[in-house]
Amino acid sequence: MTVPAIALVVIDMQNSFLHPEGENFWPGAQAVVPRVGRLIAAAESAGAIIVHVADRHREGFADWEQRRLPEHCVTGGFNADWFEGFGPRGRAREIEIVKRRYSAFFATELALFLREQQVDSVVICGVKTNVCVRATAQDAFANGFGVVVAGDATASNRQHLADASLEDLGRYFGRVLDTDGSCGLFA
Repeated sequence: MTVPAIALVVIDMQNSFLHPEGENFWPGAQAVVPRVGRLIAAAESAGAIIVHVADRHREGFADWEQRRLPEHCVTGGFNADWFEGFGPRGRAREIEIVKRRYSAFFATELALFLREQQVDSVVICGVKTNVCVRATAQDAFANGFGVVVAGDATASNRQHLADASLEDLGRYFGRVLDTDGSCGLFA
């Protein structure tokens, strides 16, 4: 019998959302920083795979997201860079996935990579709860992965939408745990 493998998927911990000078910063966004840091430390300590997901777009090229959002997280710019202390740091079992849509699974190699590593479940954290975290969790479920969202390690500038998203995610796609409960999955 094989032991279930779990990976941590860290969504969009970038300057755009977390740095006070970021183009999409909002007060309260940084509340997730220590919680996401704890999840990364727990995953690293357990030897779990850590997937750092970056939202990045090409300057001067059309992008479907721009039909709904202004240009943001342009590759090579301050806003697309990792927020201090986040992103790949030379840990043994971490990778970076760049996405151009809300979901880290859409048109990326994430599902293929996780299957090759025999991962069957993911813990998801980061920003924004009701957009990229939700889309990634929903697509993880659709791709056949067990889903846990570390609810207090996600953030949104629209709390009512974050609350509704977490309720839906817990009801239809997986489990919503707090940081302590999610860290415990890596033990």
